[in-house]
Amino acid sequence: MINSLRGMNDIIADERFTYFLNVAEDIAKRYGYEYIETPILEETALFKRSVGESSDIVGKEMYQFEDKGGNDVCMRPEGTAGVVRAFIQKKLDRAGGIHRYFYYGPMFRYERPQKGRLREFHQFGVESFGVESVYEDASVIMMVADILNALGIGYKLKLNSLGCKECMPPYRENLVSFIESVQENICEDCKRRKETNPIRVLDCKNEKCQELYQNAPKLLENLCSTCKEDFEKLKSLLEKNNIAYEIDTNLVRGLDYYSKTAFEFVSDNIGAQNAIAGGGRYDRLVEFLDGKPTPAVGFAMGIERLLELIVMPESKREGYYIGAMDEESIELAIALTQQKRKTDKAVVEYKKKSLKNHLKGADKINARYCCVIGENERNDGTIWVKDLEEKTEKIIKQIEF
Repeated sequence: MINSLRGMNDIIADERFTYFLNVAEDIAKRYGYEYIETPILEETALFKRSVGESSDIVGKEMYQFEDKGGNDVCMRPEGTAGVVRAFIQKKLDRAGGIHRYFYYGPMFRYERPQKGRLREFHQFGVESFGVESVYEDASVIMMVADILNALGIGYKLKLNSLGCKECMPPYRENLVSFIESVQENICEDCKRRKETNPIRVLDCKNEKCQELYQNAPKLLENLCSTCKEDFEKLKSLLEKNNIAYEIDTNLVRGLDYYSKTAFEFVSDNIGAQNAIAGGGRYDRLVEFLDGKPTPAVGFAMGIERLLELIVMPESKREGYYIGAMDEESIELAIALTQQKRKTDKAVVEYKKKSLKNHLKGADKINARYCCVIGENERNDGTIWVKDLEEKTEKIIKQIEF
């Protein structure tokens, strides 16, 4: 027997998965976002230039290969870069105005599979282009909160600012000096990051490194006046809209393209890897990918990590089950089912069965109505209908069905 690859699972009739998508999509649309879909396969250069060669995603985790045309390609490890590439390719960066998109789909990272973290996993995310105001940052964070609240998922919001091109260089110098002072005690990954992108050391998961970095220079203490003002405004907006948060000065996110606002939603119910959603502002990414400078902000959430936390609403009966009690009525049952499908969910049973077994079949698929045709109904032009929720039954004319 051939099985699925390690870390890649089938999704079969998963009510929680489809419920999540319905809730998240509905809320994104309420915020004025439109759907976008980008290819799973992209040029590797897209992620090297956006996510960053210093990141673990590019350095260790991408499914990268040469295709039959000799192109260096990879399966997308995250969603933002592809959306930005599409935004530029369609010349939307030149069109001006505000563009807001949501997406969902599979992403791929070659890492050790564990609970809630697969090699093929699914993300839901949004990207907003063309709004420089911190009001949009607050709106994106509120959208995440709305989605999690609608799903019944508890969370904590962590917040930080990564500064801008004005305040980051002097902070980087201070951080490098600090790293060099503790260099003998940090891990090999952090030594590498010091040379490529020093701020990424703050994202290290090594417990010994994290203890050392508690004494590292804090970004929030090195912000320029504009970034400081924006961060204070963001905190004020969240407080006024009843969004609780805590400051995490070591929160830098795992991708190189973020600047200014960085945020992460975490849960205490999923183990050590507790992040359930995260994002921030990336005002220079469009420019990095050869587009016209465009402010942007967004977030992504891993769907598999959320599934066990979702509080599902009480299941309601819906639709019609239609069956026949004799062979001669089966084709009529099929015709009536096809007619009902124009307005409702309807399932037909192709075998003749007793009334008792038809009722069991309707109950099994959680149908609201069990509709049965036998010889009498066929001759009278009627159909027997039982409302399985109200526990009532009646005979109606087929032309009224």
